[in-house]
Amino acid sequence: MRTSKIFFWLFFIILLTACASSKKTKFEDYVFKTESDKQNYTASYDKALKLWDVPYTEENVKTSFGTAHVIIAGPKNGKDLVLLHGMDASSTMWYPNINALAKTHRIYAIDFLMEPNKSTLTAKPLSKEEIVLWYNEVFDHYKLKKFDIVGASRGGWIATLLAVQKNNSIDKIVLLSPAQTFKFIDKPRKTSSALLLKLFPSEKKFSKTLKTFSTHPEKISPIYNRQFYLANKYAKSNSSMLKMTPFSDDELESIKNPVLVLIGDKDVINSDESLERAKKYLPNAKTIMVKDAGHFLSIDQSKFVNDAMIDFLK
Repeated sequence: MRTSKIFFWLFFIILLTACASSKKTKFEDYVFKTESDKQNYTASYDKALKLWDVPYTEENVKTSFGTAHVIIAGPKNGKDLVLLHGMDASSTMWYPNINALAKTHRIYAIDFLMEPNKSTLTAKPLSKEEIVLWYNEVFDHYKLKKFDIVGASRGGWIATLLAVQKNNSIDKIVLLSPAQTFKFIDKPRKTSSALLLKLFPSEKKFSKTLKTFSTHPEKISPIYNRQFYLANKYAKSNSSMLKMTPFSDDELESIKNPVLVLIGDKDVINSDESLERAKKYLPNAKTIMVKDAGHFLSIDQSKFVNDAMIDFLK
């Protein structure tokens, strides 16, 4: 197991070095190499966002580190709910879940600053501390207090990072297969297909990656599928991924909030060990193993996941 972890991190470091050595073009953007790449991706994002079957608005919030793109939906008098998407997935990923969540909650889906989406980074890559500052600037802009939060994959790790901060304003927390949160990646050799996709993007490799992370890739909308592929094609290897390490026992024990942890039974990122650690160290945790679901459990078993989230957030 230790050998596989070493393999994973060595591969990732090589990937980072290769991407960092590529020549910089005149077009200045943290994520995209050319203006046409950005326009191509943005067009696919806009098409995928139309999969949201609820009324929504899009807003751009200026922060110290760049512009935060936020999608807002749900009743104005509903309890505030922040959605944090998975790596390179963008806020459009919530299309199978948004109808259920927006019935009772005021939704704020925030695009992460260092990935392909509509948020724009104007500073250098952010540290963990700066990630916390950035999200808090967005929360302060909307005057969010005692809000619920749902985080998927990397978004789950970020939700946990925010929750371990003293004097945070979070109430209930839902973690959907949070990456690198309770343990290191469970099957790094299987997930290497995703890393290879970063170096050598192709439709064929992307299809293989989807089958690794999803038990039902046929459920993924072709429209969203196209956007997610372009995200993987244009995304730089995320240096922040190397900073995502599992939280300590003390950090997890400091989270007194009610927490719901859902993990797919065929997830390549987590396993039973993740749920056991959540049970052991989160004082107010409820854990569920979702049957016939992979890492993309919010799509693989959207009805089960939606019902579990709504029941927990009531």
